[in-house]
Amino acid sequence: QQPTTNSLKTVFFGGGTPSLLSVEQLERILDTLEKNLGIAGGAEISMEIDPGTFSKEQIQGYRKAGVNRVSLGVQAFQDELLAICGRSHQLKDIFAAIELLRQVEVSEFSLDLISGLPHQTLHHWQDSLETAVNLAPTHISCYDLTVEPVTAFARQYVPGKTPLPTEDTTAQMYRLTRQVLTSAGYEHYEISNYALPGHQCRHNRVYWENRPFYGFGMGAASYVQGCRFTRPRTRREYYAWVQEFIAAGGRFDCPELSETDVLLETLMLGLRLVEGLNLLTLREQFSENILEKIRITLQPYYQQKLVEVIGTDGERVNLGDIQKLPMIGQLRLSDPEGFLFSNTILADLFSQFDEG
Repeated sequence: QQPTTNSLKTVFFGGGTPSLLSVEQLERILDTLEKNLGIAGGAEISMEIDPGTFSKEQIQGYRKAGVNRVSLGVQAFQDELLAICGRSHQLKDIFAAIELLRQVEVSEFSLDLISGLPHQTLHHWQDSLETAVNLAPTHISCYDLTVEPVTAFARQYVPGKTPLPTEDTTAQMYRLTRQVLTSAGYEHYEISNYALPGHQCRHNRVYWENRPFYGFGMGAASYVQGCRFTRPRTRREYYAWVQEFIAAGGRFDCPELSETDVLLETLMLGLRLVEGLNLLTLREQFSENILEKIRITLQPYYQQKLVEVIGTDGERVNLGDIQKLPMIGQLRLSDPEGFLFSNTILADLFSQFDEG
């Protein structure tokens, strides 16, 4: 049954490789979502696509089906770095893909770049940033390479050791990103994301603002009615889970998040945003005791100018010897230095509140 309220305001087809879907398959998915959940008028419908994996006819079909935003997995603008990372596309494929998007009039497109790649230099990174700016996407995401344990990549590379850039170099890359992109008119709105005014990714803001969402597919996570759960990651386990879900009439046991879980997720996600957390909203959600604990934990970082409180006038509030956080304003990490220490700051907050 299609609900009369709360229709989907965003839909995001993420990796794997969604462009392996035929136009007909994409249409079936969107039709199913429309019939069962509803898709609001003007919804943002995004698709992640890698260069060299789609044709003009394919992207035309996606656009006709409803896709109005594309996230292009560029990663780098140097063929040698793309080859080292095992990417299947080359520089010529990137430019060809963007030309196809323009021909089909997909004006909302984002470029994904990765810093900290093996053998990547500051010169490489600056060249990638400037090339991205010249291509004039509405949105640019810049992620730092994460070497996941127990992977082929982890067996080859150790973070901070050659041929990976040093931590100091990746920090310089992060600062350079902000300098180049904001100078070109892009707003830094999230730790890894930049957008032209009015072009932030609405779907990802749902995550960062800790709002509810549905996830479908292997390994997909959902957050609905205060319950967060992840589907199995392997095909066999996923199919078995689907059959059990159907047999149970579309219901399963999932405990609601505790107040501590909600607090930690609110801090972890909200502090990713450049605007940070609204103090009035925090005060409405959590007790004064919790806010005081937050203030005490963050005080050393405030003194180091890694954390700041911004008043309603947009100016930095001088906390000094104030014994409690202001009633209103924004609590945020400073940009870029606070973001560079975000893991340390969040780990400190988690240690204060984690129920163990």
